[in-house]
Amino acid sequence: MNPKPHASDKLWGGRFQEPTNAFVERFTASIHYDSRLFREDIRASMVHCQMLARQGIISQEDAAAILAGLETVRGELEAGQMVFRTDLEDIHMHVESRLRALIGPVAGKLHTARSRNDQVATDLRLYLRGEVDELVAGLIRVQRSLLALAQDHVETILPGTTHMQNAQPVSLAHHLLAYFEMFGRDRERLLGLRPRLNRMPLGAAALAGTPFPIDREWVAGQLGFEGICANSMDAVSDRDFVLEVAFAGAVIMGHLSRFSEELILWSSSFFGFIELPDAFCTGSSIMPQKKNPDVPELVRGKSGRVTGHLMALLTMMKGLPLAYNRDMQEDKEPIFDVVDTVGGSLRLFADMIPGIRVHKENMATAAAAGFTTATDLADYLVRKGVPFREAHEITGRIVRLCIDDNKTLANLPLATMQGVDGRIDADVLAVLTVEASINARQSLGGTAFARVREALSTAMVELG
Repeated sequence: MNPKPHASDKLWGGRFQEPTNAFVERFTASIHYDSRLFREDIRASMVHCQMLARQGIISQEDAAAILAGLETVRGELEAGQMVFRTDLEDIHMHVESRLRALIGPVAGKLHTARSRNDQVATDLRLYLRGEVDELVAGLIRVQRSLLALAQDHVETILPGTTHMQNAQPVSLAHHLLAYFEMFGRDRERLLGLRPRLNRMPLGAAALAGTPFPIDREWVAGQLGFEGICANSMDAVSDRDFVLEVAFAGAVIMGHLSRFSEELILWSSSFFGFIELPDAFCTGSSIMPQKKNPDVPELVRGKSGRVTGHLMALLTMMKGLPLAYNRDMQEDKEPIFDVVDTVGGSLRLFADMIPGIRVHKENMATAAAAGFTTATDLADYLVRKGVPFREAHEITGRIVRLCIDDNKTLANLPLATMQGVDGRIDADVLAVLTVEASINARQSLGGTAFARVREALSTAMVELG
């Protein structure tokens, strides 16, 4: 008796008598986004095929036919010649279906000793490994751009702020190097997660391993993995590596967003500290005078999008029982958008920073306002033997006199200051300039020009 024809021509259709609902096919298909995994899918499939032949699980002749067919499929995908179908669900089934059309039933032997569960986890790890390396390279490019700008502005004076109020004068280069440090930690974070990402799930099969005598160590070596996922159930259901990449991406975007906020403020007419390059700004459709900082604004906005993806991924994973569940299909769109958004933002900043024009005079004028050398006056009194709390109170009274008389600390008469405290001598005037204030901060990591030059030298050595 001939077997009853399957109700579906899907590669898993033998169990089913009814075709899949058309809307279910569209709803469950992932090919419209996981097609970007085709290179990783074919690469892992080729190594898996070679291993099956090495272990005598399939014949060398069958392996040769499969490998030749996979090369053809890869070429078609590279050329954009494959027509994607929702009924084939994902990239794995598209590759296998096309392979079967090319070489016949022998294509089915490729799936021996593996499942789509360990297959997709392997593909995604391979893909994200490359994306992490690209993000690290992008961070380095941003850091190099920051260093180049900072080298030109060691002695450019910027008002350092806390609570968005003038606090103390700093070197602009020192301020820029703060972002250099942030992006350095971002690199460390990505490099730190990479070994955990770079472990191979392939060979775990659906969840319990396989009865075939496979060689996982050989496959891992061929694919450049540093290790193997030790537990088959964890191998197919772990998405910690996706969460870690999303977290690292969210932190990077947070740093870029902070920098964006400052660039937006500094480029406004209210501050007038910098001008962004025309190529990274747009105009207004109604106000011809406008030059809008669209790139920093969009990056600032996209930081929320990446953080949202992290929250979605954390929520998706929090209640899943072992092992694989279809919920995990929802990991790809968020993480793909994370790496695309972060990578694009880094590229924009690396290209934009060198074109920033700094208005030194405006910065210097702002740095001299707001009594930014008041702490220097308090420190001066401390060096005279006055307890800091008392020195703080004396300085506050002098600042109040400046406000009442519309004076600055630098042009307040010495006699007026001495009227508040007789321990103040004429040498106080030497410490109340913004340059003196900056260069007094010689502590390691401080803003003194000499320290900033040392930091620049260290940073250049770090990047090589």
